Amino acid sequence: MTDRPTGREFGDGEPVVRDKRRIDPDTGALREPSEAPAAGAAPGMPGTPGAQPPRDPSDLIGPSAQEALLTEALAERTADLQRLQAEYVNYKRRVDRDREASRELVIGSVLTELLGILDDVGRAREAGELEGAFKAVAESLERVTEKLGLVKFGEKGDSFDPRIHEALLHNYSDEVDGPTATMVMQPGYRLGERVLRAARVAVSEPTEQLPADAVQADVPVENTDDDKAADQSAE
Repeated sequence: MTDRPTGREFGDGEPVVRDKRRIDPDTGALREPSEAPAAGAAPGMPGTPGAQPPRDPSDLIGPSAQEALLTEALAERTADLQRLQAEYVNYKRRVDRDREASRELVIGSVLTELLGILDDVGRAREAGELEGAFKAVAESLERVTEKLGLVKFGEKGDSFDPRIHEALLHNYSDEVDGPTATMVMQPGYRLGERVLRAARVAVSEPTEQLPADAVQADVPVENTDDDKAADQSAE
């Protein structure tokens, strides 16, 4: 026969009475259902009814320390945002520069192919043959090329610049103070800072720059207009 459990095995041996009535017998009000903690779990522990969520580590420090952490996090996010913005600005600037360079390269290639036609137009104008419909077409072509940025350069009397001039002839003259383009055989063209074709010219330098060996050899020097007039008067 099994012995009945004694009160010592269940605490102090006093019976535990739980009132599960929904209606309070004293007030007559409806009671809210209550959840008993699970067996073996202490109240307030995670996983048990009525347990509190685990506390954030920042709750364990004071307000001043929390403010310092927030300030540091804000500074890091701000630095990241500024770095991303700078990278985007640099990328956009680089893309715009490459796009403009590609555009100028294409336009320059097309205009280079039209330089021969512009030369023909210039020769026809000098010969007085630029008339009628041909004149209208030529002027329209020149307006289009100027609109695209084509600039013509190279005039008689310009100081010689080897970066934009190509010397086809060279002589000495008393009428110039330095290397000077005295004749333009073919005008030059540029697109922005890019020279599409150098101007082909005849260059004259001052007579005093004539090499000494050439003077001793009595190398003839090109006569100026005044010298020619003097010679004719003497005759």
